[in-house]
Amino acid sequence: MMNPSRPPLGLEGGRLLPLWQAPGAAQMALDRALLVGMGQFGPILRFYTWEPVAISLGYHQQTYPAAWKTLTCQGRAVDLVRRPTGGRAVLHQGDLCYTLLIPHQRGTRRQIYEQCCEFLRLGWQTLGIPLSFGAGQRGYIHHPSCFSTATAADLVTSTGYKLIGSAQLHRGGVILQQGSMRLNPDPGLFFKVFGEAIGDGVVGPAPMPTIPRIITALHQAAQTYWGCPFPAQPLTPLEWAVLEKLGAINAEASH
Repeated sequence: MMNPSRPPLGLEGGRLLPLWQAPGAAQMALDRALLVGMGQFGPILRFYTWEPVAISLGYHQQTYPAAWKTLTCQGRAVDLVRRPTGGRAVLHQGDLCYTLLIPHQRGTRRQIYEQCCEFLRLGWQTLGIPLSFGAGQRGYIHHPSCFSTATAADLVTSTGYKLIGSAQLHRGGVILQQGSMRLNPDPGLFFKVFGEAIGDGVVGPAPMPTIPRIITALHQAAQTYWGCPFPAQPLTPLEWAVLEKLGAINAEASH
């Protein structure tokens, strides 16, 4: 297996988009549009949160409990959306999500996952939380929750807690990787959705790093690992207009 600390292809012209809180449908529409338009926008790294709480389904996930259609959280309906990437359902509450869009990389599917996840591992290492890749597991498809198992595409703590779940889509020479980092999940809501305990916490009695600190660490790790500056640069109004046409993004939600 190749050493994931050295990506086979460097990146040029990347950018980091600002943290964005928005409904799940808008978040997924933006990623789909960025995937189509990456030739214009270049490599993208972005972080985002979901408002309201949502459950995202993997692209190929056809069955899920009917009760998910009527779930509420603090008196508000829980959105149900579908991701363009694969995998199982993810509850987006108390998490920080990321999207990475880069040109296609050489290697097997597992090697490409390792290449795309390495900046996450390196960044969390600087935060004092070492992570390793999960073991490949058969039968994950039989679990409704992405976080019920840890495959070779996921990152787990030394105690076996799955901190980051990721999934990919390869299309037109571009890799879209989406992932969720479980920071402060609600055990009661998780049990209500999936009927199982969430597992032990990540860092024990120590507080979870703040979202700005996490983003800073991961941004720095991405720049170092990919050899690409990824300057923090918001989308311009003209770029939003292009993306709205590509991905049917709601113009009001995008600003």
